[in-house]
Amino acid sequence: MSTFLSVARIVVLAVFVVAAFAGTASWLVRTRRISPFGGFGGLLRRASDPIIRPVEARVVRMGGHPAQASFWLVIGSAVTGILLLSLLEWGASAYLALRAAAGGGARSIAAFVVGIAYTVVIVALVVRVVASWFGLGRYTRWLRPAYLLTDWIVEPLRRVVPTVGAIDVTPLAAWLVLWLLRRFIFVVLF
Repeated sequence: MSTFLSVARIVVLAVFVVAAFAGTASWLVRTRRISPFGGFGGLLRRASDPIIRPVEARVVRMGGHPAQASFWLVIGSAVTGILLLSLLEWGASAYLALRAAAGGGARSIAAFVVGIAYTVVIVALVVRVVASWFGLGRYTRWLRPAYLLTDWIVEPLRRVVPTVGAIDVTPLAAWLVLWLLRRFIFVVLF
């Protein structure tokens, strides 16, 4: 498992380095720091254009300036790499915990299931909160699962918990309720 994660880290680092090179080369040529008509500028364009063009098309479609594509390529590859590595490490630790729980009997398996369910709901709650900061709501295609996983606890609490000025503290209250519920279940199981 450790070898797989090491290889994944190296691959993510390599993708980031290629994205940083392509982004920097494209930025240098597009902002005329290096002449696009010279030999070196042409070489940089030929090397970076196949990587930067799809990102540039996406940025333009979303209303951005083509020169921003370099920035979004580098930031996007870094964030995607971090998320991918975090997901892989979480999956590896969940697999090892499942193996340990399988040897511990029914109570250990139940505790494992409760822990995984808690983690998934908390991650969905965090995704819901962060998405609301960017103005994304429940009808965004990628956020529907987060809302489906958290509505059962957030919506009833929203009717009870008052807002603090312009801040909705319901997700924080939901996290507290989920934490207490998990602690209660662990006390009952053990």
